[in-house]
Amino acid sequence: MRNHSAITMFIIMGLTNDPQLEILVFIFLFITYMISVIGNLTIISLILVDSHLKTAMYLFLQNFSFLEISFTTACVPTYLYMISSGDKTITIKACFSQIFFIVLFGATEFFLLAVMSYDRYVAICKPLHYVTIMNNRVCWNLILSCWVSGLLIIFPPLGLSLHLEFCDSDIDHFFCDASLILKNSCSDTWFIEQLVIVCAVLTFIMTLVCIVLSYIYIIRTILRLPSAQQKKKAFSTCSSHMIVVSVTYGSCIFMYIKPSAKDEVAINKAVSLLTTSVAPLLNPFIYTLRNTQVRRSFHDILKIMLPHNKHVDLNKIVILVQLTLTLVFVAPVATGETEERSSPFQVGRWQF
Repeated sequence: MRNHSAITMFIIMGLTNDPQLEILVFIFLFITYMISVIGNLTIISLILVDSHLKTAMYLFLQNFSFLEISFTTACVPTYLYMISSGDKTITIKACFSQIFFIVLFGATEFFLLAVMSYDRYVAICKPLHYVTIMNNRVCWNLILSCWVSGLLIIFPPLGLSLHLEFCDSDIDHFFCDASLILKNSCSDTWFIEQLVIVCAVLTFIMTLVCIVLSYIYIIRTILRLPSAQQKKKAFSTCSSHMIVVSVTYGSCIFMYIKPSAKDEVAINKAVSLLTTSVAPLLNPFIYTLRNTQVRRSFHDILKIMLPHNKHVDLNKIVILVQLTLTLVFVAPVATGETEERSSPFQVGRWQF
């Protein structure tokens, strides 16, 4: 039995103890964080200013981008500050606050992905009634329901955890991981652990069932379309969402496939690093690189910003930006997937 003492601060051990490697980690996290925020803010801004993007699909995408910014901001900046200042301590209250926001944003994303799959179902299976069914009021009610569901998931286990006593201050991670917090507790955490499992499984199963059912109907409808061109267009409408769903749920499943105790901490930290930095960075490009409407909107914004410069070819600028982003971020992921299947597709983003 561990000795009990009054612990008021946790020590975040981080990703490495090597000062030189820590500098590289800082640079990597800072660059990916900034690009992730800029990319998602660009999507949010384009949807706000372009009247052609005022549909349910883009409203959900806008909120998804906001969640991505919020999720990565809940994890990365704190660790960047710790590296730059050398102060790896964090108060218990701040630690629980970080856990609250990480789980809230992560759980809300699961529910929002389910709502987005329903939106695709209505668009493909009931196109004539799409505008009526997915009106502005319904969309905002669905978004609000996602946030409320996320709050309901986090409050019970977190509320019980606030009364725990701790006898170990070290957290072998780069942010406050709930499972490690429970291991540091001197109190009986059995009920909290079971409650966490129940909440996680319920959220996972409920949202996955909604997504699977939606795509069963979507695929059935697409296969009934008369022409190959119509089928291709319908599949392309859902392809971005299917990729993000595969990444999110695949990573969640990966997190529950526990490695040996010796490798568990290292793998968990590596996977979490990709979760909090790479996945939020890639999602804007997954959704927009092949989206004609978003590209057209970006083209129009550039035209407004550069109205008098006749020597600037806006089409070339758009193509150059897209090719650069693809080569820098998408191509390395594609090559890495063939070499090692534990790339961004095995990123677990729901840390309970």
